[in-house]
Amino acid sequence: CDHGQCGACTIHVDGRRVVSCLTPALQLEGRRVDTIEGLQRPDGSLHPMQQAFIDHDALQCGYCTPGQIMAAIACVREGNAGSPERIKEYMSGNLCRCGAYNGIVAAIGQAAGDMGKV
Repeated sequence: CDHGQCGACTIHVDGRRVVSCLTPALQLEGRRVDTIEGLQRPDGSLHPMQQAFIDHDALQCGYCTPGQIMAAIACVREGNAGSPERIKEYMSGNLCRCGAYNGIVAAIGQAAGDMGKV
């Protein structure tokens, strides 16, 4: 879209979250790019954040879900999941038109503990 307003296209580049709509592919040569499709574990199990989104019904239409999950993983990895207020602040760049925000915050809180065990 070339606007970067909703966060639905959030990916990780070298471990940092970026919106792909504002990231020219040519700038990514030789860099590690992780997308929602790469989160599944080798044994076929879901990433803890994916499972937490299911557990907390943190999705409705699904449009924003890949970007929400990728941003949520970055939120935890960067130490911003210590409180609901901090999660809300960190995740404010990812919009959900369906209003699943309470489930998203709860999912991040659950996954934060589970990710420490992975």
